[in-house]
Amino acid sequence: MPEDMQKKKLSFSIRMLETVERAGNRLPDPAILFVGLLLAIWLLSWLLSYIPFDVIDPRTEAPLIIHNQLSGAAITEFLSVMVTNFSHFHPVGVVLVAMMGIGVAEHTGFINSALRALLSVTSKRFLTPMVICAGIISHSAVDAGYVLVIPLGGVIFYAAGRHPLTGIAAAFAGVSGGFSANFLPSSLDPLLQGLSQAGARILDPDVVLNPLNNYFFTSASSILIVGLGWYVTEKIVEPRLQHIEYAGDSGGHTDMRALQPEEHNGLRAAGLIFLLSIAVLIATAWPSDSSWRDASGDLTSGSAPIMRSIVSLIFLMFVIPGCVYGIVAGTVKSAKDIIDGMTNAMHQMAYYLVIMFFIAQFVYAFGQSNLGVLLALQGGAALKALAMPSTITIIGVVLITAFINLFVGSSSAKWGVLAPIFVPMLMQLGISPDLTQAAYRIGDSSTNIITPLLPYFPLVVVYCQRYTKHAGIGTVVAMMLPYSVAFLVTWTLFLLLYAFVGLPLGVQASYIYP
Repeated sequence: MPEDMQKKKLSFSIRMLETVERAGNRLPDPAILFVGLLLAIWLLSWLLSYIPFDVIDPRTEAPLIIHNQLSGAAITEFLSVMVTNFSHFHPVGVVLVAMMGIGVAEHTGFINSALRALLSVTSKRFLTPMVICAGIISHSAVDAGYVLVIPLGGVIFYAAGRHPLTGIAAAFAGVSGGFSANFLPSSLDPLLQGLSQAGARILDPDVVLNPLNNYFFTSASSILIVGLGWYVTEKIVEPRLQHIEYAGDSGGHTDMRALQPEEHNGLRAAGLIFLLSIAVLIATAWPSDSSWRDASGDLTSGSAPIMRSIVSLIFLMFVIPGCVYGIVAGTVKSAKDIIDGMTNAMHQMAYYLVIMFFIAQFVYAFGQSNLGVLLALQGGAALKALAMPSTITIIGVVLITAFINLFVGSSSAKWGVLAPIFVPMLMQLGISPDLTQAAYRIGDSSTNIITPLLPYFPLVVVYCQRYTKHAGIGTVVAMMLPYSVAFLVTWTLFLLLYAFVGLPLGVQASYIYP
């Protein structure tokens, strides 16, 4: 492609992004957004409470009534349960518990050393897939990928004689573009499951979803993202970057030193303890009379202690190896270091807690008003009247989510709004909450890497500027756009094929409702 045509294409991308950024900047902070939505729910419930609807509530088999949330009784009840709404909101507790365990593993250096070891033993031939894979694995540590894997990707590619921006692109694709793909359970699983369950209970109060209801699909998606990202990197992105000159900067303050003997010893000890813990779990769960099983001897039912302990097991999966690593490597001097790791993790969750407080109030008001049920029933009836295949409906969920993701980066904020609408509406069409959530996860991930509203997007621009001083938003977007399009299209088709074959979505998950 001639240079003048390349410049025109790049400037067009920049103009498109500037339009998106201006529109996104007009949106309020997510917390304020939910305050506005709460006020809108109150107003709508007041207006619609005077309108009779010819709709039967499936929960009571009686005509549906919209409850006015601005009535004196509703306001006093809302104030009396405000604290309980927040403290008992399912995503809050499970995410905080998981994050405390991950915080210990981060604070002791276990995750840092494990990722460095993973990247350092990779041959040049498999450098790209290993960087993407490291990005996917880093999801278990929430933000670790942004501050560790992405800059390391540039450094490692530079050391291998390849364009450093290619390494940054591949790492960014794995960390953020493949955000909902993971081989390991993470705090995102119970977070989304809790919001999906809250949405499903608008229609069916007895619905119980498993925190790992998408685990098999996200595990399989990891293989897809690694393979697809590998192809896009080496066939599309890297050839386009060859015309961009770069300086011989090793990446600023990025730590690429080899693992020290004490770090090697720590990783070996932590790995041994981790494998031993898995062996103990399997050995104690194997007997037919195991305490991990429910009364009927089932390990995978919702009432089985092992299923109700998923979040606790995630906590231990990071705390125990993290502590062992810290003791052996010398990064843990006293018990206070362990507590500091948990405390630091909680510091990072402060903003999350603020958002979840307002989401909890919104979900409560939305459920109490019956607006969610009305929207689900009317929307489901309209979709049924259109007689669209469920395949088209699922694609619609993916595309709507991908578009909203350009403006609202927070996964919990988006799903907090969309779950009470999408989940019960699609339940009316016979589509399970598990499948709806899987569709949401695809849209939520695919456009992360092309929106400047992603909190870490400016950081990626800075990483690029270490090697190319004139790099900007347009550079990063032009670099990441092929990944975004490829992930969105191929991942959606993969979900449809996955469902067509009938492979399990996750633990205790289904494709149809009821």
